[in-house]
Amino acid sequence: MGKGVHSLLAKKKRGEKIVSLTAYDCPTARLEEEAGLDFILVGDSMAMAVFGDETTLSADIDVMIAHTRAVRRGAPNTLVVGDMPFGTYECSDSQAVMNAVRFLARGGADAVKLEGGNRRMLSRVSAIIDSGIPVMGHLGLLPQSIRKTGGYRVVYSKDREQLFQEALALQEAGIFALILEGVEEKLAGELTRELRIPTVGIGAGRYTDGQILVVTDMLGLSGDFRPRFLKVYAELGSAIRSAVESYSSEVREGAFPGEEHAYHPREEK
Repeated sequence: MGKGVHSLLAKKKRGEKIVSLTAYDCPTARLEEEAGLDFILVGDSMAMAVFGDETTLSADIDVMIAHTRAVRRGAPNTLVVGDMPFGTYECSDSQAVMNAVRFLARGGADAVKLEGGNRRMLSRVSAIIDSGIPVMGHLGLLPQSIRKTGGYRVVYSKDREQLFQEALALQEAGIFALILEGVEEKLAGELTRELRIPTVGIGAGRYTDGQILVVTDMLGLSGDFRPRFLKVYAELGSAIRSAVESYSSEVREGAFPGEEHAYHPREEK
């Protein structure tokens, strides 16, 4: 099983930055573990990154658990967090606990992540933690709430009171870390200094305790999706397209397979 959730708190206390990415499959998770990431999030962003949906709302828990299991196989020694998708924890505390248990028992996750910090979410978080399952929080821009907010909206200083109130309440409920998405840099920095638990930012500026990106975005596999907060570290999209074009050309021209790629009769000894 992966590193404990307390490893992130230890890094905050030492002033060391936390490094994370999403992953949705075994090969990617294996490479991320080899690169030394602190934790891997099997995000509901899979609905967009892998299945091409316009939002995360269509993420299915059975599919999420299957991909979490694949990530666990690829990264057996890394902290793996399963992202609980829309509709799997809103109805009741018992529903939330049941589905969180599935992420650990069937998916092999070390912890789960829930979005939001209102009174209902605090109840869900507390119930899951009381059942013995670590919970990571998520505040700021909440992709599962875009129907309510009317789109993907950055959180600015005018929302400071609500953000701080929810973050502190989640901390008291017992979350071990907090994702801050789409938050004004100064505000995210102030909150990070206020909290005992580590913060991990995506589009939250330079002053959080760590950073996370969607792996397909930072590898250049998401087409023209290039938001302000994203840095693309490799243009794998163009590299893959070039490789496929070369393969197609060689097959059509009869250059592949060559003699060296064919099996021949064995010589009798």
